[in-house]
Amino acid sequence: MIKTGEEQALMRASGRLLAQVFDALDELPLLGMSTLQVNDWVERFIVDQLHARPASKGQYGFAYVLNSSIDNVVCHGVPSADVILRSGSIVNLDITLEKDGYIADSSKTYLIGEVDYAAKRLVRVTREAMWKGIGVVRPGATLGDIGFAIQQHAKAHGYSVVREFCGHGIGQEMHEEPQVLHYGRRGDGLELEEGMTFTIEPMINQGRAAIDMSDDGWTVTTRDGKLSTQAEHTVLVTADGVEVLTLRTGERMPD
Repeated sequence: MIKTGEEQALMRASGRLLAQVFDALDELPLLGMSTLQVNDWVERFIVDQLHARPASKGQYGFAYVLNSSIDNVVCHGVPSADVILRSGSIVNLDITLEKDGYIADSSKTYLIGEVDYAAKRLVRVTREAMWKGIGVVRPGATLGDIGFAIQQHAKAHGYSVVREFCGHGIGQEMHEEPQVLHYGRRGDGLELEEGMTFTIEPMINQGRAAIDMSDDGWTVTTRDGKLSTQAEHTVLVTADGVEVLTLRTGERMPD
């Protein structure tokens, strides 16, 4: 779980490249595109522009380079030529990238066209919850501290936290130890050490936390049909705190 200085530098490079993918997506007119078109555009950008590998493609038999999770889809939405991004929707794009043997993982939820206040609020609070979790990362903190911070922020705004999916260690493999739960109690769980790299990626539901798996074996939806969203970054535990390896242009850690 502990990355050497050289490994940290490689993780940092992969993270910077993945941040560029999201910077480019910010300029892409998503309204009216199919999720498969977005997938194919991202694949070309990663391969042709960044000379890197989309790490999700082929992982566990998944055929695409990203997950596109719309509205009540919690995670693992499958790109399709038949699914069009329409005004009023929210879509989480979850993307991984590998460069020189090391993987970065991040996601962002996009507002498509004119989105109502309730959806905007959910997206904002989910992003805040992710930053609350990131903000407690430092040597000596615990995984439970991260989960507690996220859960408390979501609960304070009337939302629920999905429990079946979590963050994870990352490096040469997509999924390494430890598992990073988005709920928990202060002081519980593994103590964090300098050199650990992992994702923090809360999935927050507008209604109940209960989820269902679709027949395709990938797509996870809210059982009550209400909205769900996610925010994700890959982080490194530093000597005195945390470094966000996938930080995008214009982003900074909240004070």
